[in-house]
Amino acid sequence: MMEKFANIYARAAHRKGGEASLESLLSHPLSKQELAQIPDDRWLAAFTMKVFQSGMSWKVVRNKWPNFEQLFFQFKVEPLLMLSEPQWEMKGSDPKIIRHMTKVKSIQTNASMIFNARREYGSFAKMVAQWQAESITELWEYLRKHGARLGGNTGPYALRQLGVDTFILSQDVEAYLRNTHIIDSGRNTKRALKAANSAFVAWQRESGRSLSEISQIIAYSFGENRV
Repeated sequence: MMEKFANIYARAAHRKGGEASLESLLSHPLSKQELAQIPDDRWLAAFTMKVFQSGMSWKVVRNKWPNFEQLFFQFKVEPLLMLSEPQWEMKGSDPKIIRHMTKVKSIQTNASMIFNARREYGSFAKMVAQWQAESITELWEYLRKHGARLGGNTGPYALRQLGVDTFILSQDVEAYLRNTHIIDSGRNTKRALKAANSAFVAWQRESGRSLSEISQIIAYSFGENRV
């Protein structure tokens, strides 16, 4: 039987020194209205940052980030989609950024994904804002299928960074879900994602909290992250 969220919360609060201390650690998602106002370039910037941070020092990426913004037109979609292949090659070899051509080329693919979503939904932000909690892992799959290098936790972390209400299968969250037999297959299989999504929605209905908060509280309730 799935553990009651009240028990998970009580354990997390105990591990973090009390409810007030736990609450101070939680980040909160934006409203759907706020999400719908995020411009396309900020989505592309967030995706790019997380792509480059994957497998690299986050600090190094952040230190070089102003150069990324400058070199890639502040991540404006239309100018990027007008670049020729030789121009992409030149940008990918610029020493002011992290020279990783495959990751640089993901910018082009992800810009196309955002542009195509705009044509269908009015903006990428409007598409994301209307996504329902009951199928949030399908948004992850959308990013993986239509974008580049946004599979695994890369896409979800980028969404969380911009304020989307999503859980994340971090090491601690995944370990909890396996320990309680909510998931029993590969982390990114449809079976596991559907089971995890269903569990989070059930906890959301029980607690009235966002998926983001629930995800963080589960992580704080399990693993090695004590005070």
